[in-house]
Amino acid sequence: MSSETARMIPSTLVYVRRDGRTLMLRKARGHQRGKWNGLGGKAEPGEMPEACAIREVREESGLVVDALTYRGTIVFPRFDGSNDWYVWIYLASASGEPIAGDEGELAWIPDDELADLEIHEGDRVFLPWLDREELVFSARFDYEAGRFVGHEVAFYPRR
Repeated sequence: MSSETARMIPSTLVYVRRDGRTLMLRKARGHQRGKWNGLGGKAEPGEMPEACAIREVREESGLVVDALTYRGTIVFPRFDGSNDWYVWIYLASASGEPIAGDEGELAWIPDDELADLEIHEGDRVFLPWLDREELVFSARFDYEAGRFVGHEVAFYPRR
């Protein structure tokens, strides 16, 4: 790990659900190439996380978000090798039919098969937290050389 100061990257991750399935994106480029993930990306300067989530869903899938439910935040120190990613995570319902773009392949995956996809190792830890409706979470997930090495989490009651 470099001693250089990491830049904070605010971003969102949205799991759009419909009829027992979740819309997943298989990344076509970047440090996550080949991995399946929810929709999302970097916030623009001054943009609230909710606005970022809605915009990213529209840009990556063509869907219009009907409702967002905040589930938690995860910090990924040096996730891309140099930056600390601060990720606000949401569940969403959305209207329309997904249209894939240059970000990668889109597919509706049965909720009980998400962990079977080629996803980041840490995703297998937090995906079950999305369904704990009574709680929100704040976590840090640590990766070294692309390998998941551990996490810390605090759960808070949803009010």
